[in-house]
Amino acid sequence: MVEQLKKQIAAYVPRNEQEAADQRMMLTFMERNPDCLLRSNLAAHFSASGWIVNKRRDRVLLCYHKLYDSWSWTGGHADGESDLEAVALREAQEETGVHAVSVYPGKIYSLECLYVMGHEKRGAYVPCHIHMNLTYLLEADEEETLVVNQEENCGVRWFDHDGVLMEPTEPWMVERVYRKLIERTEAERKNV
Repeated sequence: MVEQLKKQIAAYVPRNEQEAADQRMMLTFMERNPDCLLRSNLAAHFSASGWIVNKRRDRVLLCYHKLYDSWSWTGGHADGESDLEAVALREAQEETGVHAVSVYPGKIYSLECLYVMGHEKRGAYVPCHIHMNLTYLLEADEEETLVVNQEENCGVRWFDHDGVLMEPTEPWMVERVYRKLIERTEAERKNV
């Protein structure tokens, strides 16, 4: 179960220093923590995100995440699931209502270790921890009806690339993650 995920992460070719460092961190963490897919590991655990683009790849679907008080990509915890692509697809639908499809089935699009500040969730305190996050490139139809998941977000909207860099209020996510993903999708768009 975890072995297949470990192979996928090891096979991923990092595209920058951040990804190379985070890939090493993930693989080391997996070796030392058999519970790496579970939230019961309070130090760190795996999560998956969807970078949801339209067919032209010039717009990105974000939701206004209540926890982070910011426009954000979709995603969620592995919660024991080793097929993180399936997690990303499920979370995309749950958080936005769209029926996204994977652009590169079985392929990780980016990876990053993300710091999560301590917070309250359903009346209980969740301590600071790390999300060992795998991102998948997902595609959805812009004409699909968007649905707000009231439990987690209070808005769902398509943004052009400039908007993705302007509207979210988490500077690290914008500069280190969203900018990287925009540059990647723009480069691919030119090669299509």
